[in-house]
Amino acid sequence: MPDLPLLVFGPRSLTYDFGPSHPLTPRRFGPGIDLLRALGAEPGLAPEPATDEELRLCHTARYIQTVKRFSEADLEPWAESEAGIGPGDDPPFHGMHEAAASVAGGSLRAMDAILSGEVLHAFHPGGGLHHAMPSRAGGFCIYNDVALAIARARAAGLRVMYIDLDVHHGDGVEAIHAADPGVLTVSIHESGRYLFPGTGFAWEIGEGAAAGTVVNC
Repeated sequence: MPDLPLLVFGPRSLTYDFGPSHPLTPRRFGPGIDLLRALGAEPGLAPEPATDEELRLCHTARYIQTVKRFSEADLEPWAESEAGIGPGDDPPFHGMHEAAASVAGGSLRAMDAILSGEVLHAFHPGGGLHHAMPSRAGGFCIYNDVALAIARARAAGLRVMYIDLDVHHGDGVEAIHAADPGVLTVSIHESGRYLFPGTGFAWEIGEGAAAGTVVNC
């Protein structure tokens, strides 16, 4: 098994782009990827779109169709909102479904490589879209690639510990897997009293049989 982590990056990584004035931009990849290459790391997996069947592991069919409709329509960024897509954090753009599905596909393929024993670790700098919910976009996130990768590992019979170090609460991953006792989500973030998404308090601990498998710090 190779000691070097699998680096997930390719041409489609640059297509997840809400526009020049949006704070989440693929232009941020330039210096980071150049530095990784200078240190000897070369991209080994170019993301391709996840299938609808794969996306349905964590997202509703209706939501996927909504994303496709926004993706294919000639809409302005200030068009009417639906399912969290619209003016603000997640403005629609042409090709949005393919771009977001590629982020998801990159994380799914990376998990496949780990599960097959090809690699021990994978690094997907374009991933981590942890705010997307089953039927709603949020916080720059259309499809939840992290939750999908976890679902893939669960389907393989593994238990998962997910550690989220973003300053914002990893609400989407938590919500999607909160009822699964085989997934422990640990999120370290600024208090929801002051910061988006307004959740992630210590008393949020999971649901039903999975109570105690959600940790918020």
